[in-house]
Order: sequence, then C-alpha cells, then structure tokens
Amino acid sequence: MKRSDILKIYKVKDYLAILKKEKLLVSSFISSKIEEKEIFHISYNSKEIKENTLFVCKGLKYKKSYLEEAIDKGIICYISEEIFESKDDFPHIIVNDVRKALSLISILYYNNPAKKLNTIGITGTKGKSTTTYYIKSIIDDYMNDIKGEKTGISSSIDVYDGVIKKESLITSPESLELQQHFYNAVNSKIKNFVMEVSSQALKYKRVYGINYDIGVFLNISEDHISAVEHKDYNDYFYSKLELFKQVKNLCINLDTDRLPEVLEQAKKVKNVITFSTKNKMADVYAYKIKKIDFNTIKFKVRTPSFEDEIILTMPGLFNVENALAAIAVAEIMHIPYKNIFSGLKIAKASGRMESHITKDNKIIAIVDYAHNKLSFEKLYKSVKKEFKDKKIITVFGCPGGKAYNRRRDLGLLSGKNSYKTYLTAEDPGMEDTYKICEEIALYIKKNNGIYEIIEEREKAIKKAILDNPDSIILITGKGNETRQKYGTKYIPCKTDTKCVEEAFEEYEKTVMSN
Repeated sequence: MKRSDILKIYKVKDYLAILKKEKLLVSSFISSKIEEKEIFHISYNSKEIKENTLFVCKGLKYKKSYLEEAIDKGIICYISEEIFESKDDFPHIIVNDVRKALSLISILYYNNPAKKLNTIGITGTKGKSTTTYYIKSIIDDYMNDIKGEKTGISSSIDVYDGVIKKESLITSPESLELQQHFYNAVNSKIKNFVMEVSSQALKYKRVYGINYDIGVFLNISEDHISAVEHKDYNDYFYSKLELFKQVKNLCINLDTDRLPEVLEQAKKVKNVITFSTKNKMADVYAYKIKKIDFNTIKFKVRTPSFEDEIILTMPGLFNVENALAAIAVAEIMHIPYKNIFSGLKIAKASGRMESHITKDNKIIAIVDYAHNKLSFEKLYKSVKKEFKDKKIITVFGCPGGKAYNRRRDLGLLSGKNSYKTYLTAEDPGMEDTYKICEEIALYIKKNNGIYEIIEEREKAIKKAILDNPDSIILITGKGNETRQKYGTKYIPCKTDTKCVEEAFEEYEKTVMSN
C-alpha cells in the first residue's frame, strides 16, 4: 500500500494502543525501541513485504511458513491470534480477533478516510449491484449539476475510487483494500462512496469500525450456506443485520421476508425510511407499475418530498424495488426529483438484466447475475409476466466448494419454469464441473425438467441460442465477468454478453439468411 506524504505516519505503539482500547489485545512482546518504530506498510501477504511493515497473520489457509517468509524479508512486528513458538522471541502482538484488528489498524493507517466521505452500504440477498448502480447514477447526475466529482463505488461488478478502476473478484474487499479505496476517493475529491456489503464482509469483519452514513437492507432469502460461509440460514440472516449497528440512517424494504425481525433490529437506528411496492404505508411507495416496451418500465412513486413518475430502462419488474431503495437514499440526501428521475432513466448495471434481441425479434437473450433462490424466483416471475409468448430457456451452473443449497434450489426452479435447461461451468473451483451439473440435474428431473450438460460455457450459450428460436434465453450467474475460476486460478474467458453477440451473429448469418 503506497503512502502519501500528507498522511500522518503512526508508530507501533499507536497500533498497540488502539488494539488495547478496543479490548482486542491479549498480550504483546514489544521492546520500547520497537514501540517507537514508524509503520510505512501493512500487509497480510508475505509476498508484499516492504520497508517497516506490520504483518498480520490471517486467513483460513494461513500457514506458519508465511510468517517465516515475512520475518526473513524484514518485517518489524506481527499481529496474530496465537504465538508462533519458533518465533516467540520476535516482536509480536497477540489479539483475540485478528479480523477486527486488521480492520481497526487499516482505518488508523489510512487516517480514517471514511469520515470525510458520505458512505452508503447496501446489503441483501438479491439486487445489491443494481441498487448500487442506481444510487451512483442518481448521485452522479446531481453532482454533475453542482460540478462535483463522480461517485466512488465498490461492487461485485467493479471498483472505482478515483485512482483505481478494475473488475471485482469479490463482493466486498478486505478491510485493508477497502480503506485504501476510501483514501483514494478522498484524495480524488470524491464526496460520495457507495458499496455492496456482503454477509461475509459483515461476519468476517471486513467493514468493522466503519460507520455508514446510510445503510440499505433489500431482502433476505437462504443462501451462502456451507462450511466456509454460513453454517445455517440464521447465521446468514443475522450477519446481514450486523449492518444496522454501523449506520446513521437506514432504508428498509417492507416487502422482504422476515420483516418483523428486520424491523425489530432496526429500532437501534435513529432514522429509518421504508420502501415498498405493496405496502401503502411505506415512506417511499411505488404504484401503477407498467412495462412499456422491451426495455422500459414506468411507475409512479410517492415519497415524503414528491409524488411523480419514474422510468427505468432495464427490463425486470423486480428492479422497481431496487429503484425504490435508491430513491429512499436520495430522500435522505435531499437530492431533487429531477436528478432522481434522470439518474434512474439512464442507469445501467453491467451484466444485470442486459437484454439482447435478434434482428427478426424471435430470440431474446437476457444476461443476468441471478445466482440464488430469491434471484431465480424473481427472474422467472418477471419474465413470465413480461414475455408471456416466449419459451424460457435457462443457462446456468453453480460454484464449486460453497453455497451447496443452490444446486437444489436452482435445479428445482429451473426444472419447474424452463422449457429446457443447459447446465454449464460457473466457477467450479476445485470441483469437477460435470459432477456439479449432474447434482443440479437430479433436482431438475424432480420437476420433470429437460436438461443438457455442456461443460464449456461459451458452447452452452451458443447451443441454447441456436437450438431454440422463438424463445427467451436466460443466461445467469456470471454477468459480464471476464474470468472463470478453475482450481485456485482465475482463467480469462469471454463474457456472457460477448458469447450472446457471437451466437446472434451466427444465427443471423445462417438461420435468418435461409
């Protein structure tokens, strides 16, 4: 992590003091000379050791050899939850929660940059990315009017902080990287930063110590249940609710499951604003929702500040909920209706409900990130309502090594709702793609669904399109990601959108020309 000359540089004793203050310190072996050492770098990666580094021993796959490598490279001190016997005489700080410790020392290292930003955190099972981009689009439209900087963002699609712009591999970054993004945003004169906050980020303290100006709770449904994620649904649900302890203002979807529990936890927050498409008592309420054409949805919205029309240019009726969440945020920020209207009208989220149609209007393909039970349910419900005359073809897979319940849930849903399902690779990791697909197929068959397994994703998308005229093809799970995880490596791949474009080109050259 590169330091700026304008940042205050802290000493070992300063990091020790904050860990003690937050009751994380168990013991330490630090001489007075080491206490006075200045820290120029913090790392939990033994490959990234620089001058005057404070090294943090963390991670499920952490090995003692990493610490030995870091010491050999010249670190000043290490922080850990245990003393490494072979290195017990090396300067160390022992804590009771190394993840909390990393978050707190990262905040100190970067001089708590979030204090200088308007921070917005979004959590929920479905819709985080789209909502994040809706919010960004509204704020950007407003900032353009007042000659301000564009909004910083951290999402499962990409990250932008004024310095770094890159594709994401994780929904919410590790705490050290997140504080760097906040710091870059402040240095780039960015005033607003919106981010997805995953259950994993909350459970494993990546966002610990951050007080968001605005929090958003979208919805909840069972997901991410596995040995390396959440042990059960309650663990997942209550991890999401941890966000409520870290927000000044909170926006809640009254249409979510487990609403009574959500509202009970929300009592901890001073200012709560609600939104809904069903409950007229919501602060932000949508009604007269209509699909105008292939890509356009229009609805009326009533808020404490205005009652007027909103237009979305992304398909998917469920996106109205995401738009309401963004409007609720805009209400808290006192953003005018005209910026809300224009921001939402142009808002797009890469790989989220991206629609494509052949020149003869016979085949519609939708590229979407839907990857869990709730997102599949909403997708099928919306598509059946919006495209009544089309057969539904679904292309998807499930990730390896996690969220095993998706194989059951998505298999049953696709078997029930699809004319045919094409099962394929979706970040299989250490597992065999074909075996994952076979497991999903067991549940497709339970609902008498037709399926075909094609391991190579590009080929699966192409065949689904070319073999199914007069259909709507739902290509889910990857969005516009450019990498596929095999083993422990991310292998470059064509985006789902690129695969659709190439398949459409072949269709138009061959089928339409005959």
